[in-house]
Amino acid sequence: MSAPTSISDTSFHPASSDSIAKRNAVVLAVAMALGGSSPAIVVSLGGLVGQSLASNKELATLPISLLNLGLALGTVPAAMLMRKAGRRIGYMVGAGIGLAGGCLAAFGIAAFSFPLFCLGTLIIGSYGSFNQSYRFAATDTASEAFKPKAISWVMTGGLVAGVVGPQTVIWTRDAVDAAPFAGAFLGQATLAMLSMIAVSFLRPAPLGIASSKAGGRPLIQIVRQPRFIVAAVTGLVSYSLMTFMMTAAPLAMIGCGHPVSAAALGIQWHILAMFGPSFFTGRLIARFGKGAVTAAGLVLIALAALVGLSGIGIAHFWTALVLLGLGWNLGFIGATALVTECYRPEERAKVQAANDFLIFGSVAVASFSSGKLLSAGGWESVTWLVFPPVVVALLLLAWQQKTKMIAPA
Repeated sequence: MSAPTSISDTSFHPASSDSIAKRNAVVLAVAMALGGSSPAIVVSLGGLVGQSLASNKELATLPISLLNLGLALGTVPAAMLMRKAGRRIGYMVGAGIGLAGGCLAAFGIAAFSFPLFCLGTLIIGSYGSFNQSYRFAATDTASEAFKPKAISWVMTGGLVAGVVGPQTVIWTRDAVDAAPFAGAFLGQATLAMLSMIAVSFLRPAPLGIASSKAGGRPLIQIVRQPRFIVAAVTGLVSYSLMTFMMTAAPLAMIGCGHPVSAAALGIQWHILAMFGPSFFTGRLIARFGKGAVTAAGLVLIALAALVGLSGIGIAHFWTALVLLGLGWNLGFIGATALVTECYRPEERAKVQAANDFLIFGSVAVASFSSGKLLSAGGWESVTWLVFPPVVVALLLLAWQQKTKMIAPA
């Protein structure tokens, strides 16, 4: 029987397939540029809208937490859908979900309904669970040598998203006179619709040789591997700490007397820093190794916290956000590359879903606790809590390097 044609189901990895891998990486980069703007819009405005709609101001960042909860909850259903229907159909469905979520969030603002707005951001988050798998989809047809570059190519689409998202906020936030900020979420819905067109150009992999072990090893056996634990923890720490600081930063800036436009531009510079290094992160991994690049990202995240502790001027916030973005890029792409070493082709879908569920579940907790901690202890308390997880992750990477456990699955 022929092997399935879904990208997610093939085991086709010869170097000759890189022509398709490169095309798909470009398509996914375009989709990332469009769909990747959604989190920027929610992060920039979620807390501000929450403050205006929520009766309990401690719940101001709940919409952002629900964005990340949607990411976590959507990972497994998204993986199951794409395994059955293929990447292209799955991503088109995901874009439709993003379109619906943006419209619902805008309606929630217009109706002065905090629950509806929160439901909209939750749905937008589930759209993000599809977008986050773009980085893995780029490796499905890539040779081992091209995998880190394929991930980097896709992540460069976030560089465009780093401009599109905040600029959508700036240009459309007052588009609906009776409902401030609703226009930005209608803009997000439009971008999701455009991403649906982009992913329709995704190509499936050539027919591969079906594995004799269709299900692969049990998931519990795979996730108990020391190398998977290290890869998942470093990815979790990189993404959670980035979200932890980024969620609090706009509210902290406004609380310190800085204007909304400065907060939005700070997020824009942060997102540019998140994705800008993707042009050369793959080369850095090829030269210095996955572990070293991941460790460098964690160190940059710690430096961002140090800058955050040093002052509350616009320059301090923006510098911290830029360092935070750079650290996320190196840490998260490095950790993603580490994860790709932990599974066989037939195990790809379930391991990727498990990894992202762990990461975005923790990110949801980080974003919600960030708002509560900011309200209770201020910006300084947020930045101090960055250091312990960074130390733990660095120790795990050092231990892995010492025991030389990075070996093919």
